[in-house]
Amino acid sequence: MIDDPVLLSLVQKQIDHVARQMGWVMTRTARSPIFSQSHDFSCFIGDARGNVISQADGLPIHTGGGGFALRALLAAFGNAMADGDVYLLNDPYTAGNNHLPDWTLVRPVFVDGLLSALVCNRAHQSDIGGGAAGTYNAAATEIFHEGIRLPPLRLIEKGEVRADLWQLLLLNTRCPDLLDGDLRAMLGSTEIGATRLSALIRELGTTEGQAFFDAILGHAERVMRAEIGRMPAGTYRGEDASDTDCFETKDVRVRLRLDVADGGMVFDFTGSDPQTRGFKNSSLANTHSAVYVAVGAFFDAGLPRNEGTYRPIRIVAPEGTVVNARYPAAMTMNTVYPAGEIIHACWKALAQLDRDRACAGWGKVAYCITSGADSRGRTYVMYHWHGSSGGGAVAGRDGFNTIGQLTTLGGMSLPNVEVFEQLYPITVKRQEFRCDAAGPGRFRGGTGVDYEVDVAASAEYSFRGEGLYTPSGFGVVGGGTGRSGAMTLTPRDQTPIDVPQYGVRSLPPLHIKVSSPGGGGWGNPHERDPALVLRDVEDGVVSVEAARQYYAVVLTPDGSAVDLTATQTLRRSLSQPRPPGP
Repeated sequence: MIDDPVLLSLVQKQIDHVARQMGWVMTRTARSPIFSQSHDFSCFIGDARGNVISQADGLPIHTGGGGFALRALLAAFGNAMADGDVYLLNDPYTAGNNHLPDWTLVRPVFVDGLLSALVCNRAHQSDIGGGAAGTYNAAATEIFHEGIRLPPLRLIEKGEVRADLWQLLLLNTRCPDLLDGDLRAMLGSTEIGATRLSALIRELGTTEGQAFFDAILGHAERVMRAEIGRMPAGTYRGEDASDTDCFETKDVRVRLRLDVADGGMVFDFTGSDPQTRGFKNSSLANTHSAVYVAVGAFFDAGLPRNEGTYRPIRIVAPEGTVVNARYPAAMTMNTVYPAGEIIHACWKALAQLDRDRACAGWGKVAYCITSGADSRGRTYVMYHWHGSSGGGAVAGRDGFNTIGQLTTLGGMSLPNVEVFEQLYPITVKRQEFRCDAAGPGRFRGGTGVDYEVDVAASAEYSFRGEGLYTPSGFGVVGGGTGRSGAMTLTPRDQTPIDVPQYGVRSLPPLHIKVSSPGGGGWGNPHERDPALVLRDVEDGVVSVEAARQYYAVVLTPDGSAVDLTATQTLRRSLSQPRPPGP
């Protein structure tokens, strides 16, 4: 038995470094901006038994449930795998994937003839067919409306590409040039990963590789059980909701009972609402990933990031509910929602264990996807990620003012505006932090942004307006809730058109204006350092009026300094905080 924690830590860091190298290769060689600019992919590594041993690169919603896909692949091919093979899958029902757009490429690593590990790249493709360009078909009511479904397939056989399968994949996308280049980048990243990992396994000893992996997983489990053991035993509850099923206003709730005892946790979603008509239903793998995102953000950041960490966690997700949809439910939106509601429900329950670790809610998304034909007649797909929402605050840090969706925890990068203006028929007119949209708190939420862009050509739009009406960035420990968002689309010389929360529309050239939702605050706003409030006023993200109303901070008449005497008097006079927020 290998039980030296220092040695195990060093080996874990080496494996994690291999995963990060794979990510660097992908970023530098991928053809789509969704990868090269935004990093909407993740590289992870599994052992020969299908356990994730490293998820150091990319987005946690991609990698947390990666073991489901690996074990589905092993069940499908098992001993038939050979050195030089590469496999591809994407189906949430038959292949353990999260949703269809994320294609999972898996390269087995053979050392001295033995299957020793699996290196993986899961990447969100620009388009995989279906009823809307960009794969987000908001009109979908079953998975067949969402694009091509791939069970575990052998894409490369003993080093030779299966040309017929490759052609089939390119025929089922509106962006074959992008898919072709991106698949090759995925292959390159896994080849680098396999080379680096096989060298490490040889260094450890070919027959000892799995023993090290088992020890790493076992060490992570012990550390996590110790962490949970420091939490108060008991039963806790959390709940979060969506206000739409993609077709009409509807209350769709995720309900959680959390039981903590004996160094373990049970996340029981019994009582969550039935699966919806729309494409916001979670696969089982995606629900596991979402719970792991919530747990990873709540507990110590130094915990190992592998599947052993989550062994003390059991998840109950009744089939036929929004957290474990029954075939053939649509589910393309699930890595954002209901994953977001699952994370928020978990955070609300976990906050009752330790208020100092509590995570405030993130603002839900409110933007669109534009697709059309470029100057050469090829289909482009552009995500308006520049209008992303604000993140929630935690103890010691304000929320991110704007960043990728909650489920990425900052792993997704906002693309460069100038690059997008070169690639797509757009001109960005404005992108600045919102004023008075952040949930107030001792540490305030992220502000969200005001984003305006002109789209010069007719295009198809897929809307994702989850955060348009109901405030979603909830506050914790006395913090306030962030504001909801707004979106308007105005064709040239016309009145604004109605914007659906979800839907697909073909529209003429127009002007888009998005005010993205703000994140929640942490702690009593009256305890915020007045100097930080002044800085926020100077930065234009908090108004003079809001500084007084929500933070009980009085500025001098010219707004250039804090009136300390008046501020102290005001704060003493307010026996109860007023944290509802803007």
